[in-house]
Amino acid sequence: MVRCSCPLFRKYGNFIDNLRLFTKGGSGGMGYPRLGGEGGKGGDVWVVAEKKMTLKQLKDRYPQKRFVAGGGIDSRVSALKGSKGKDCEIPVPVGISVTDENGKIIGELNKEKERILVAEGGLGGRLLTNFLPLKGQKRIIHLDLKLIADIGLVGFPNAGKSSLLSQISHAKPVIADYAFTTLKPELGKIMYQDFKQVSVADLPGLIEGAHMNKGMGHKFLKHIERTRQLLFVVDISGFQLSTQTQYRTAFETIILLTKELELYKQELQTKPALLAVNKMDLPGAQDKLHELMYQLQNPKDFLQLFETNMIPERIMKFQHIIPISAITREGIEELKNCIRKSLDEQDNQEKNARHQNQLLNLRISNAVSYSEPPSKHAIPSS
Repeated sequence: MVRCSCPLFRKYGNFIDNLRLFTKGGSGGMGYPRLGGEGGKGGDVWVVAEKKMTLKQLKDRYPQKRFVAGGGIDSRVSALKGSKGKDCEIPVPVGISVTDENGKIIGELNKEKERILVAEGGLGGRLLTNFLPLKGQKRIIHLDLKLIADIGLVGFPNAGKSSLLSQISHAKPVIADYAFTTLKPELGKIMYQDFKQVSVADLPGLIEGAHMNKGMGHKFLKHIERTRQLLFVVDISGFQLSTQTQYRTAFETIILLTKELELYKQELQTKPALLAVNKMDLPGAQDKLHELMYQLQNPKDFLQLFETNMIPERIMKFQHIIPISAITREGIEELKNCIRKSLDEQDNQEKNARHQNQLLNLRISNAVSYSEPPSKHAIPSS
């Protein structure tokens, strides 16, 4: 693998979002043949979610990336049943997906203190094993971090996502007037007067072809999977990555962003979405906004501007469209209110769905109990 010495990848390297680890359960203890003793079971290896842990801390603390549980205690005359070996716990951040060497998902850790068994200890020696212990399970696992946030900011580089995050939350991301300022995910929290907190994730900017892992494609897209809602942030004046790439209007930007999400994983398009039209402080922004609103209301009339392979199957429907300026703070309070309203609506919908499922399960349970035939021991009615 060729290593790139450019600052872009060096900076991103400080943020680790995946690790490959070797794990091994402890071997069982020896049995005691003469007295029918049983050796202790080997210790297990667990992955445990901790709130303030990061994958970089894990790598720094355990540079060998090897986790082996303790062996079971041998059976002996004074203790015919040996004690279990010491378990090994791997501390990981909340929001980790654990997969095996073949890419099969072992489990996910979405809350603090949740745990997953990744390598089981071997059985102790006993009569069934001719009193010989069994070895512990060996397993290569992959830890994959996917951020968990209420809102994920979606946009091309230099759309103003970092500036917006600094305005709506207490986060202090790096901000500069050039593309790819954000090289690692930044998390901020919007604080409301009733003490409600909403987490917002500012993610590295997408580029065309992100679904094919161009730029920071998969590093960006996988984090979006763990956000409840999407907030598209587009520059009202459009976007052009470099002089070698094509200029895109704000409307074209939205269509291309939607297509990138679709090509990576169609389910991303089902998430509730809002649109922040940024940089409204620029000259001519109001006229461009009127044009954009008309295009969003009549998208099919403008899709002929695109090549067929760039048109998404499903056009994104935004619950709220808010013109803003992250510089002058125009529309910032309205945006925060719309975010809160949208999340509250989603909470109510999810609550009603759970209630409907409970009622449905109750009806099914009652229907089954009524349809059961009476017991043959039941006393006949007179």
